[in-house]
Amino acid sequence: MALRAIRLVFPSVATGVKTANVVQKASMHMTAARKLQYGWWAFALGERTTPRLKQFSKIISVDGNLASGKGALAQNLADRLGMLYMPEPDTFYLDKMSGEKAPLSIDFNGMCSLEKFYADPKAADGNSYRLQLWMYNMRLLQYAEAIQHLLTTGQGVILERSPFSDMVFLDAMFKQGYIRKECVHHYNEIKGISICEFLPPHLVVYVDVPAEEVHKKLKLSGKNVPLPYLKSIEDSYKKSFLPEIGEKSELLAYDATQIQDVERVAEDIEYLKFEKGPWLEQDDVTYHHMRILVEDKQRVASLTHIPKFLPEITVGAHDFDEKYYAYKSLPGKKYAQGYNADVGDKYIWLK
Repeated sequence: MALRAIRLVFPSVATGVKTANVVQKASMHMTAARKLQYGWWAFALGERTTPRLKQFSKIISVDGNLASGKGALAQNLADRLGMLYMPEPDTFYLDKMSGEKAPLSIDFNGMCSLEKFYADPKAADGNSYRLQLWMYNMRLLQYAEAIQHLLTTGQGVILERSPFSDMVFLDAMFKQGYIRKECVHHYNEIKGISICEFLPPHLVVYVDVPAEEVHKKLKLSGKNVPLPYLKSIEDSYKKSFLPEIGEKSELLAYDATQIQDVERVAEDIEYLKFEKGPWLEQDDVTYHHMRILVEDKQRVASLTHIPKFLPEITVGAHDFDEKYYAYKSLPGKKYAQGYNADVGDKYIWLK
């Protein structure tokens, strides 16, 4: 039995694995429009997406190595262009999506730890692959959130790294011996059946900082990330991801000095004509189907579920049962939302 890595409502059956000019920082359902549920009736009654799309109604992904300055650039560009900034999700992103008051245990968040990865990337318990797979799921959910915001409000979104570039880190992990070849095959299968449901970013901005500089910066901050791992990430970006994404998205690259001049980067973006990529082929009908998908986060989460045995991400039935009931015993998790014990409403068990 395998543990699902997505817990919008903690699953009861484990059939899959898996684990303006002032910058706006993304939170869940931040606008009045986003609070309105979109569906087939809305489209039938005349709701259309294309009229609200403007010059910067775009998805922009800022990519690069660890500690390369992606976050600062993304936030500054969002401020300059009047777009929504979505910071890179962490392992507890799902808790933020579901409105938890405090992060839940890692037992309910992929059973993985970023700190453990840095301390022992070759841990025998498979933490490295669980972390990679969980973070792919988190980025997929965030990307769905970004598209939902774009199509619902017309406001563009700038985010730090998209799920399209996650293979870069998986490749680096494999080259350094952190994960097994079977994990790479499994990840390719997972990504192959899920990423195809989404359009790539309109633009990818790559921050090109040499691995040696990144290593020094991380060391100063107290993180001992091996230099060969950072070099593998850099090589994978330049040899695989950038040539591939450049065929369907606009691509801009800057070094560490150039990204300090946000005005220049913003002007380069303004000059782009965005004349390539699958976004050009979309119309109100395809946008309608896209909105239906990205609004249903449970459906997005289920895209990565493959019932396949893999030691790194498989747990026994008894262990899963224990975690399930541990989750259901948490405050507010036993009954469906709206149940009022004081007046004796009929209870509904969460499924």
